[in-house]
Amino acid sequence: MNAMHRDLARLVEQAERHSRAAEDPYRLRFHLTPPAGWMNDPNGLCKCGGWYHVFYQYGPFDPTGGVKCWGHYRSRDLLCWEQLPPMLYPDQPWDVHGVYSGSALVEDGVLYLYYTGNVKQPGAHDYIKTGRGHNTALAISRDGVTVESNELLMTNADYPPGLTCHVRDPKVWAQDGAYYMVQGARTLNGRGELLVFASPDKRRWTHINTLATPEPFGYMWECPDLFCLEGQWFLVCSPQGVARQGDRFQNVYSCGYFPLYGDFRGEYALGGYTELDCGFDFYAPQTFLDGTRRLMLGWMGMPDADYQNPTVPFGWQHGMTVPCELTRRGEKLLRNPARELEALRVQPAEPEEACCFDLEHRPKGDGRLVIRDSAVIEWGKGRLALSLPRGGAGRTVRTANVGDVRALRILADTSSLEVFVNGGEAVLSTRYYPDLAARGVAVTGGGETALWELDALKIQR
Repeated sequence: MNAMHRDLARLVEQAERHSRAAEDPYRLRFHLTPPAGWMNDPNGLCKCGGWYHVFYQYGPFDPTGGVKCWGHYRSRDLLCWEQLPPMLYPDQPWDVHGVYSGSALVEDGVLYLYYTGNVKQPGAHDYIKTGRGHNTALAISRDGVTVESNELLMTNADYPPGLTCHVRDPKVWAQDGAYYMVQGARTLNGRGELLVFASPDKRRWTHINTLATPEPFGYMWECPDLFCLEGQWFLVCSPQGVARQGDRFQNVYSCGYFPLYGDFRGEYALGGYTELDCGFDFYAPQTFLDGTRRLMLGWMGMPDADYQNPTVPFGWQHGMTVPCELTRRGEKLLRNPARELEALRVQPAEPEEACCFDLEHRPKGDGRLVIRDSAVIEWGKGRLALSLPRGGAGRTVRTANVGDVRALRILADTSSLEVFVNGGEAVLSTRYYPDLAARGVAVTGGGETALWELDALKIQR
């Protein structure tokens, strides 16, 4: 541990100790949140030695952002979490302006943490085409708590020609006796694409392919993920710069997936793009394998949005989604809460008193659901709308084209909603801020409803 690392660790500890975040009545109860400051992208999601690890982009000193390190939670069961000191600090020459997003490779009980180190050069730069270093680095941990080494693997000079400085967010996995990495990139002519690298030894990387759509689709593909699920490959990414088309691409940035056919290492084709979430607050998800199932967490936030979170005066902002399990239906991904979350159901809830709850509803025809006199969910004529006439902090309406609504599951926290439609065919995630005294759920239209109060996650600070 170098002197800068020790100084940063002390400053983070002091910031967390002085934070008022725990006093905020809108503090999320069953979602991971930053101890203080800012949280965004999930990083390095994995299971190693019986522990689930959730690293995340963490700005401990500023609830509106700031220089990022990797915050760290771990759990045995996805319910009881231990907050650990940040795993990675911006304390190397190749990451002095931020430890940006990345992934974890688990091998023989060792964590190999790949990430983007951010460096901004002084001078008159736009930090897109000039002035920024996006470096690929590797940190290694044998105990899952501390880093024993950190090394620079690639700089912008090692990436293919024709790109801006924006190459980032390495996702790494092992396959067929080799190692593969995908990174998001922005070309000089403003087109988003994914770079594919291969390595024989986890350190020496060679660019072997580039994945892109036939026509430009946004100017940058952030936070890529590439995996095979039940025999079908999927490419997940967060494209920036996709223009709204009716009910599609309603947020400032999108997040979704393409089915991939052929071989990502050679000849391939991408199928149609599907958004992963139609709500206000979902971005930069990452998946990992837990045995045979694939779990996903996303950032319950949205960069550069024109709406706010009134948690900032309490010194914190944002959270993670609940862990979700992905399954496949043809070329589509279904996303549903991990089964472990059912253990948070304390007892049946009274509809008029509901605040933090798990609701399952099987409609018969069109219907409407009102939550805490703030959020309104309506469905009919093949569409479902989530509107926030009160307590949206700038959020208004989001819609999803869902056909007939056969099933709804809603997870409501103190200041968030996650709406799962038809067994995960569509999901709408949002933050919301109802009156603190407001309670209750009202359902109109036919159908059957079950409602449970939810306990809080147990988090050891």
